[in-house]
Amino acid sequence: MVKRLLDLHSGRPVWSAYRAPRVPTSRLARDVRCDVLVVGMGISGAMIAEALACDGRDVICIDRRGPMLGSTAATTALVQFEIDQPLSILSRKIGRAKAERAWRRSRLAIDNLQARIAERSIDCRLSPRPSLYLDGNVLAPSQLREEGVARAHAGLRADHLSPSQLKDRFGIAGRSALLEHGNLALDPRRLTAGLLNAARERGARLYSPVHSAGIERVGDRLATATLGGPAIESAAIVLATGYELAEIVPASHHRVVSTWAIATRPQPRAAWPGQAFIWEASDPYLYMRVTHDGRIICGGEDEDFQNEEARDALIPEKTGTIAQKLSRLFPHIDTKPEFAWAGAFGTTSTGLPLIGRVPHHHGVFAVMGYGGNGITFSQIASELIATAIAGGTDHDADLFSLSDPPGA
Repeated sequence: MVKRLLDLHSGRPVWSAYRAPRVPTSRLARDVRCDVLVVGMGISGAMIAEALACDGRDVICIDRRGPMLGSTAATTALVQFEIDQPLSILSRKIGRAKAERAWRRSRLAIDNLQARIAERSIDCRLSPRPSLYLDGNVLAPSQLREEGVARAHAGLRADHLSPSQLKDRFGIAGRSALLEHGNLALDPRRLTAGLLNAARERGARLYSPVHSAGIERVGDRLATATLGGPAIESAAIVLATGYELAEIVPASHHRVVSTWAIATRPQPRAAWPGQAFIWEASDPYLYMRVTHDGRIICGGEDEDFQNEEARDALIPEKTGTIAQKLSRLFPHIDTKPEFAWAGAFGTTSTGLPLIGRVPHHHGVFAVMGYGGNGITFSQIASELIATAIAGGTDHDADLFSLSDPPGA
């Protein structure tokens, strides 16, 4: 059912240094039935499965690798509401009203995710963080000011920091920035494991390794064949396969690119004030965050190709460039990587994810939480899809439509 199987990451992601709770799965030995089949046990699949199980749905999750073994292991987990596409630019692409709705929905998703983690008592090392958005070749200093005004008009006030203010408060020289509050730092594997185990406690069944091989409609139900033989019958299917796109999902309006990242040794005293997320209005852009124990994670240098061998061959060069850029911003930091990795990264022309019903396939939904806000978009996906399966209408669903996305 998947067009092409990918090695979604290589090298050694930083999260391998930290333990995550075990997520028990079973072997699929016979045909089974459920209300909803969720294909994929990464962060998107986990959020959706847990939301549906909380709604009382009989949920089955499958994954061809196992829980948390795809892109989730490689994310840098800057869980922020600021969408990759600046609000001022997104407004020109899809209109101001829709752009403001998208940004506000992203802001709401952060609040909902924080509440969800607290309600489920998931220990994912959650910590609120501010963010700094630095001027760059996409938004020059004057345009960054305009971006701040656009956010204020949307009810998302950001403080503009002049070069002197940025230097005094954060030690970054020669740049200006927008300062926002209310984002989240967390361990993505611990969050995913916590959600999957919460879904299990509510009756969800998890099977792996299971490779889905095709979907057929049988009356008012859907039958999913697997390479191992057993079939799964369900009323609905949610494809949360990340960058390994299923054949029935439209391939337009998005692309998969390559990205690289590093993590340093723990050095909590070297971190900048507030351990703010930092990212640039540049292409390619640099972004960075601090882990709970003081490692500096820094990534970027994205390139528009997805060949795994070529991507992996560039790890030394790309991670060296990332370390140099980090050193220029913060000369006192030891930028030598203890971890260096590469991965697949999906993007759309608007920076918005694609979430919703798969055209011409009744009962089938897809989640393509592409962009630098993957975890935030996964929260939005869990809200939209749970509402759709319950027969309701989410008034922001049009912003993420697979059949007619804004700006297409």
